[in-house]
Amino acid sequence: MSSVQGAGAAATTGHPPQIKSRVAAIFRTTSGNFLEQFDFFLFGFYATAISKAFFPTGNEVTGLMLTFTTFWLGALMRPVGAIVLGAYVDHIGRRKGLIVTLTIMAMGTIFIAICPGYETIGILAPLIVLAGRLLQGFSAGVELGGVSIYLFEISTPGNRGFYTSFQSASQQVAIFVAALLGYALNAMLPAAEILAWGWRIPFLIGCMIIPFIFVIRRSLEETPEFLAQKKHPSSGEILRSMMANWGIVVLGMLLTAMTTVTFYFITVYTPTFGKNVLKLSAADSLLVTLFIAASNFVWLPIGGAISDRIGRKPMLLSMTAIALVAAYPSLTWLAHQPSFAKMLSVELGLSMVYGLYNGAMVAALSEEVPSHVRTTCFSLAYSLAAALFGTFTPLAATWLIDRSGDTASPGYWLMAAAAASFAATLIIYNRGKVPVAAEAR
Repeated sequence: MSSVQGAGAAATTGHPPQIKSRVAAIFRTTSGNFLEQFDFFLFGFYATAISKAFFPTGNEVTGLMLTFTTFWLGALMRPVGAIVLGAYVDHIGRRKGLIVTLTIMAMGTIFIAICPGYETIGILAPLIVLAGRLLQGFSAGVELGGVSIYLFEISTPGNRGFYTSFQSASQQVAIFVAALLGYALNAMLPAAEILAWGWRIPFLIGCMIIPFIFVIRRSLEETPEFLAQKKHPSSGEILRSMMANWGIVVLGMLLTAMTTVTFYFITVYTPTFGKNVLKLSAADSLLVTLFIAASNFVWLPIGGAISDRIGRKPMLLSMTAIALVAAYPSLTWLAHQPSFAKMLSVELGLSMVYGLYNGAMVAALSEEVPSHVRTTCFSLAYSLAAALFGTFTPLAATWLIDRSGDTASPGYWLMAAAAASFAATLIIYNRGKVPVAAEAR
């Protein structure tokens, strides 16, 4: 009997179906998430080179603004992907949906990796790059939600925060590898060659990994919780139910704001911030990113595990309060006589806040959304936060610094996100609903 048939039979006989190996399931699920995020964040890492290749305006700030605008426009497709692909995943299953998202992301990555520059094909170059980013955004709209819900549904009682934290932890591995490749390229190639063609190498490496990840993800088992559902709603029913639950989607978006803004600031924007704003070397900026990815990887499961023990609310409120108080002062200290050591210490502090917060947040949001539309509602909330707050961060930071002349001004953006998430936490946990985690304990 196949694993799917066995799980289905177990559900009908009253015995809960089981995943054969949760460790293997976590690896198979997050390996695809690794590839998606690796390709997704390379765009931010090489923003300067991409701006020169596809947006040669003659002005560095304008070129970066256009590049980060393209990055953000791709993110605007995330809510669309969350609705369309999320409904598909809630109807057809977690496993098949995760394979579809990987396929779409692969197409977007290939577009960007092989697209000729503006000097070769003119206006078609930025249009092709935009198309690639739109495909990546459409896919990412449900990838993070799909992986989070898969991990949530295979978790053991009392450990949901720990299990779901590996969705974000796999992103840190992707960032670490991407930053390591960037650091190696800086050591092997002159800066002019990296700007001319070297930046494409990591994208091409991502393309080469795609077949391997497809093999891994195809071996995923469906989650026992999805198989145990007596009825899987149609796409129309899912969309109607999602609209009926618009309140938790909005609150979930605000809850996720702190995660997405802090994450994009300390990872995607760090190389540009360090090199272009603080005037540190490209190698130093990428080295900071390496340390941040490793730090995030450590703090995320710790945050999830602590929230499993003391509850989600204390973790969410304490971390947002710290960010609200410390974000701007810490960046002001960094901006005054910036150095590698100061940038590393400030971003490691933000990394701790992000990791502990997000480790609790993913499980908290998973517990709040209705089970029959879990992927759709989670993905839409997360995607809206990423589009309106997170991926807008590099553009917002560049604009704030350019307009104000204050290199610490991105701290205001971080504080605004923290305030939004603090308020959302209070509203969610004062509605009278007992969270799933609390019921299980």
